[in-house]
Amino acid sequence: MAEPERTERRLRPAHLLFEPSETVTDPEHFFDLESIEDPRELLVRATELTLAFRAAQERAVEFQAVAAAQLADPRRFDRVPAAAIAEQAEWTEDYARKMIEFGESLLRGTTPGGA
Repeated sequence: MAEPERTERRLRPAHLLFEPSETVTDPEHFFDLESIEDPRELLVRATELTLAFRAAQERAVEFQAVAAAQLADPRRFDRVPAAAIAEQAEWTEDYARKMIEFGESLLRGTTPGGA
């Protein structure tokens, strides 16, 4: 049951619009939300952005895990220890080991927990 939900989250719920450099310097500017006057429209667009950022964050974490697993692969002659991966990613060593395991499961095409 969790797998279909995971697939749905991978869909991009909203396009992240390009932020021109001159508007990024304005701390009040955020994807033009400040210009939306209708609260219903503002709620819809802000929700779309929230979902898009969550989806992007989840995907980025998966890529981190895959990279960590690849770096820690014992078959590599230049294998990187979990402590070094943790330092580079600003994680604890325990979290790095968990991310390595998660990445290994992603590379195998399985989900953590044997599903």
